[in-house]
Amino acid sequence: MEEIREYTLENGINYVIVNKIPRLDIFKAFDCGQCFRFDEVSLFGNKYEFGGVAFGKYVVFAQNKTDEIIIYNSTKEDYLNIWRKFLSLDVDYEEIDKTISRATKSEHMEKAIKCSQGIRILRQDSWETVCSFIISQNNNIPRIKKIIASLCEKYGESVCFLDKTYYSFPTCEALSKATEGEIFELKTGFRAKYIVDACKKISDKTVSLDRIKSESDFERCVDELCLIKGVGLKVASCALLFGFERTEAFPIDVWMKRALEKYFPNGIDLQALGKTAGIAQQYLFYYEKYIQNS
Repeated sequence: MEEIREYTLENGINYVIVNKIPRLDIFKAFDCGQCFRFDEVSLFGNKYEFGGVAFGKYVVFAQNKTDEIIIYNSTKEDYLNIWRKFLSLDVDYEEIDKTISRATKSEHMEKAIKCSQGIRILRQDSWETVCSFIISQNNNIPRIKKIIASLCEKYGESVCFLDKTYYSFPTCEALSKATEGEIFELKTGFRAKYIVDACKKISDKTVSLDRIKSESDFERCVDELCLIKGVGLKVASCALLFGFERTEAFPIDVWMKRALEKYFPNGIDLQALGKTAGIAQQYLFYYEKYIQNS
């Protein structure tokens, strides 16, 4: 079990230091394409720092040692109630890595596990994840982040930290008040009509995020999300993996297609991977995009 200590800086900012954390690398976790609201910052003098807004609060995750993290603007209670789950620190990734190894029996997967070790699937807000991955379609990460930042600034709630104003992700209700033209003005392009449709169908319960969360049948979850215009298997799978704790989801984009053709020409057994499939996917994605092509 990790050890948690709480401190307060001279400026009144609370922070916690959490020790005995295995298999967490915040640089890899926040730089692997699963989250668009966090950026590398230099606020407190640590080796790695990533700051962003999640669950209505600006927070900075920092790391100097492999088995320790520092969370600024957090109390011990915040860590236990929000950030521990957000970072998936309640999940045994050592056992997951063993399961992936047994299921794939692949030297390429072993390399992917080794180089990607430290990535954990972040448990993000469901609505934010659905909307963010709609925006991600045919897009690159810098542009995705810029569009989401504009959306948050216009329709989100202000969040202040160290005399700077940040913005929370707009609720479905808040975004529902915007017209397609207003959303289009934020450089969302063809995705504007998809965002409007997502707001409408979630608001009128045609698509229920709570129903998806409680649904045991994965395919039904995919089918329900695909009722939203512009949402296909890839976007639905990303949303389910990163926003609904459905770690059996295995999103396939151009990078994953390339990796599978290269390392698993005869196919990969998703049934054998089971609930670890999405984590294996993230390892392969990171290995192919950020390591092999660096």
